Amino acid sequence: MSEVLIIVQVLGGIGLFLLGMIIMTEGLRELAGNTMRSALMRFTKSPVTGALTGAASTAILQSSSLTTVAAVGFVGAELITFPAALGIIFGANIGTTFKGWIIAILGFNLSLGNLFLPLVFLGAVLRLFSKGRLSTIGYTIAGFGLIFVGITFMQQSMVGMNDFISFENLPADTLSGRLLLVGIGVVFTAIAQSSSAGVVAALTALYAGLINFNQAAALVIGMDVGTTMTAALATVGGSVGAKRTGFSHVIYNLLTAMGALVILTPYTRIWEYLSPGALVENAEIALVGFHTSFNTLWVIIILPFTKQFAHFMEWLIPEKPSPYIEKLDDALLEDTDLALNAVQSVIKNESIALFRHINAILGDTETGKRVDLDELQSALNKTHAFVDRIQIKPEEGVKWERFVNIVHMLDHLQRLHERCEEDEDRAVTARDTAELSEECSLLTRTIKEIIQDIEDNNWHHAYEIADEAAKTIHKKVRPYRAEVMSRVASGELSVSRGTSNLEAIRWLRRVSRHVTRITQHTEASLLAVAKSEEEQIQL
Repeated sequence: MSEVLIIVQVLGGIGLFLLGMIIMTEGLRELAGNTMRSALMRFTKSPVTGALTGAASTAILQSSSLTTVAAVGFVGAELITFPAALGIIFGANIGTTFKGWIIAILGFNLSLGNLFLPLVFLGAVLRLFSKGRLSTIGYTIAGFGLIFVGITFMQQSMVGMNDFISFENLPADTLSGRLLLVGIGVVFTAIAQSSSAGVVAALTALYAGLINFNQAAALVIGMDVGTTMTAALATVGGSVGAKRTGFSHVIYNLLTAMGALVILTPYTRIWEYLSPGALVENAEIALVGFHTSFNTLWVIIILPFTKQFAHFMEWLIPEKPSPYIEKLDDALLEDTDLALNAVQSVIKNESIALFRHINAILGDTETGKRVDLDELQSALNKTHAFVDRIQIKPEEGVKWERFVNIVHMLDHLQRLHERCEEDEDRAVTARDTAELSEECSLLTRTIKEIIQDIEDNNWHHAYEIADEAAKTIHKKVRPYRAEVMSRVASGELSVSRGTSNLEAIRWLRRVSRHVTRITQHTEASLLAVAKSEEEQIQL
């Protein structure tokens, strides 16, 4: 067999394995992905529980990348805390070694590759001729079978590589040689986007006698580092919390790799001491054992220092102060009047930003300006958290009245944010629908004037014009609904288009109502301030 043909067959075997992994992972994600994501959020209360759920979900989904990317997303959405997410990342490294055990036992020791070919056929039949969950199960089964077909193909092809590859062609078993092999493992995983493919390739080469145990172990260490590339890429454009989580995976795996290199020699010596020659005879089992051992050991070591590790990452990737909430200083909580003043100023900034965003999506190029809704959501969350810490009681009179109005303002700001984030397509429909152009123009003109009023602190006039616009849009809803229904019935409009138009007018009504309530409660809050100052003068 020619060298080129052997290499092509090895690459084909890797390709079959990767294809099987992709298919099986997609199937598992469809079957259990939402359940696993819910479990990650539900059970991740601390770094320890995060590590356990991270390990379990990775073992089930057969993808550490899915688990770590989910952790990055959860932190970015502020669904879980950053330290708790670190536990998920630590645990994912243990969960990903589970696959190695399956492959080492079934793929090599039992040589079941040919027996899995009917499994591929069965899975394909289920996928093609069944529906729902059974179809997904068939897809997963086919992927599982392809994994072992690919492994068998690699095994058979690599045996022929003995003729033109020897240990002398690979880096020597020295520190520099091991580091070079670690680098090769990193590159392989970065290209293949699967540490599992790398581990299988290393196991297969070890099984075929192309490399020795230490060389295979160094490659596997590098593959653990290479798998962090996916989490790092997931941080692009993400929040500071997401960046910290993604790069925590990179730094943690680098530390784990250094620790693994340190224990590699002691690990082989322990094998030789306990059972001379057993390491060579059971090299594949020893390799996955090493993979599990160093990952488990470093999770045990790092978990007690999760808080310190989190502080280090926070120092390494500092959070930029949000322009919206610069005035929210914890020291102000000692004086509730100052705290309320700061919150009101912050809400003013957040309101202007959101109002400009509304005009932007409605097509107003003069006043409109899109904002980063994720950044604004983070600012709203922190404003809510600050308000929660302000201690004011109902018996405090006008101060309590002001406080309640501020809570109302924040509530309507949040709901207005949701209209912009989740329902922007309805704004686009309203903008592009001729019958709603008058209402869109009314809303954008009103918001433009409101922004000017806010900057001039003329909240009374802002409320008056907002209320008038909201009432005008509200009056349009019922006759417009009747008109759309009539056009749908006559065939002039499709049902889907009619539904979109009705959602668009409802969006305009809701947005105008939230704008009105924000200006109304702000005016009421300022009136409470004036009343409080008047009482102080009288005293």
